[in-house]
Amino acid sequence: MTTPVKIGMIGLDTSHAVAFTKLLNDPEAPYHVPGGRVVAAFPGGSPDFELSWHRLERFASAVRDDHGVDVLGSIEAVAARSDAILLTSVDGRVHLEQFRRLAPYGKPVFIDKPFALTSADARRIAAVAREHGVPLMSSSSLRYAEDLVQARADDSLGDVIGADVYGFVELQPTQPGLFWYGIHNAEMLFSILGRGCVRVHAFTSEQHEQVTGLWSDGRIGTIRGCRNGVRMNGALLHRTNGTVFVDCSRSEKPKYAGLLERVMTMFRTGTPQVDIEETQEIIRFLEAANESRATGQPVEM
Repeated sequence: MTTPVKIGMIGLDTSHAVAFTKLLNDPEAPYHVPGGRVVAAFPGGSPDFELSWHRLERFASAVRDDHGVDVLGSIEAVAARSDAILLTSVDGRVHLEQFRRLAPYGKPVFIDKPFALTSADARRIAAVAREHGVPLMSSSSLRYAEDLVQARADDSLGDVIGADVYGFVELQPTQPGLFWYGIHNAEMLFSILGRGCVRVHAFTSEQHEQVTGLWSDGRIGTIRGCRNGVRMNGALLHRTNGTVFVDCSRSEKPKYAGLLERVMTMFRTGTPQVDIEETQEIIRFLEAANESRATGQPVEM
């Protein structure tokens, strides 16, 4: 084993901060992800977002007291102490400003979902990363749910010709429309179909969200978001010789572990495991879906 990567964490206002830290720092944790340790963190927090400020102290205490992480007073102090950064702030609005402060240190950065809340901010983050030569990756943990990973890899039924994804969709006023939980479904869909969506048409009701994307090669991908019922995610992968059902809750291995394994690969090699251009397209897809759900009309990407 090489020397463990010293990891800094920016944003302790999400349950992901605790889950990630436990998987990295606790060798006894089921599905422990080796190779790195969270050593320092900056709490962050958004005073106008209840899901941020209301939980901040509880999560910060768990990271500090249960896992031995030093909680520091600035983003810069954390960056100076670290080899790589997990930017986990729950509020997508702050990611651009926080990344701008991290980028001059030149260290690999993972930005948790949602990467950004506008395609303009997504482009700016990518431009700052290029300017400073920063390896940059973003992903939802659902991209690495074990059943989905296995279904994508198994091409015994031929090429993927379409996909239907479903999952719980909750709305939050500070995270416009589908950017909050819709990001999980969009990440799953793009992990199956790849880049190339050219048109989006969305429909909304009190109980459901429906988004249909048309890809440039004629394939169609859909998202069904539910606000009632079971909070689970899954998909149908349509291949030339059959359809495969994916249940993202079936595997014992936590989705966070699959995600962190890829993040650690990026931290060690400097090679992002998700193309930042795909991430930018996902943000534009959600932005277009929000535009369409507001007007009822299809939106060109």
